[in-house]
Amino acid sequence: MTFEDQLERYFGTRDPSAIAPQAVDAAIERMQVDLGMAADPGSRFAIWCMLFMFGRAPDIDETFAERSERDLARQFIEMSERAGQDG
Repeated sequence: MTFEDQLERYFGTRDPSAIAPQAVDAAIERMQVDLGMAADPGSRFAIWCMLFMFGRAPDIDETFAERSERDLARQFIEMSERAGQDG
């Protein structure tokens, strides 16, 4: 699932600038439900990352059972923080 696929699924658009502010809460709620139901580790990680970008990601240790998945999530956080410092 690409970032654009997630945008379209949850917000109805592939253009981040076209996301209506009033659509964010409903989209986050759908992501949270999908995260809880997703069995595929890749899908779970992609949804978690999207939730993280909106400041609504659940705790890493509660979300990911495997250490490798938790480590990857922490790496994502670190990369996001570095990107925020550069931009």
